[in-house]
Amino acid sequence: MTAPDARSGTGQPAELFFEDLVPGLTVDLGVVTVDGDEMVAFARRFDPQWYHVDPDLAGASRHGGLIASGFYTVSLFMRAYVDHLLSRAAADASPGLEELRWLAPVRAGDRLAVRVDVMGARPSTARPGLGTVSLTGTMLRLGPDDRPEQEVLRTRFRGWFAVRPADPDDADPADADATVSGPADAERPVSGPIDADRPVSGPTGADLAESGTQGRDRPESGTPSAAPHD
Repeated sequence: MTAPDARSGTGQPAELFFEDLVPGLTVDLGVVTVDGDEMVAFARRFDPQWYHVDPDLAGASRHGGLIASGFYTVSLFMRAYVDHLLSRAAADASPGLEELRWLAPVRAGDRLAVRVDVMGARPSTARPGLGTVSLTGTMLRLGPDDRPEQEVLRTRFRGWFAVRPADPDDADPADADATVSGPADAERPVSGPIDADRPVSGPTGADLAESGTQGRDRPESGTPSAAPHD
């Protein structure tokens, strides 16, 4: 049973916890379509460089037309991450990111497949009751046949997630006065799928493996390097 204070990133009762986010897990964050008006409005407000906001100059340049601000693109990634993972997970804050790369221009009308891969997970040394999860996020432009054409964004970052609350019904009466801070084995794998009705593997996983982009820049050991403030 979920504790009343175990909230997801959007404030709803959480169903996923640190223990569920095991290395090797892939979560499909859906497909987003780039809205041209929103793309330009974002650039006018936050990144008004001419190739983001001036269609005449952009059309006459090597860009061949307006391209999205990279910060607009990563904002699309963030929204998909919240909608499809953080809305379900007992997410806390993030201690930061290690990489953010814009690999190809993004334009109005592009359809971008979004996913995250769990690269590593360990109990937090800075925040008792939380675990630090290392993730890689990618966005890939889809072609007319819905097959990936090009990777446009890659980011590596960390997030804090609450450990699963102890179930009072499972407590040993002899230990009734003991304080339980989390499961005995914080990195044990889950015993089954997160949600049988919501597969976590994205539809483009096989294509990523064939193209060589799935595992790029991942640590060989599958776990993040030690950081003093995780």
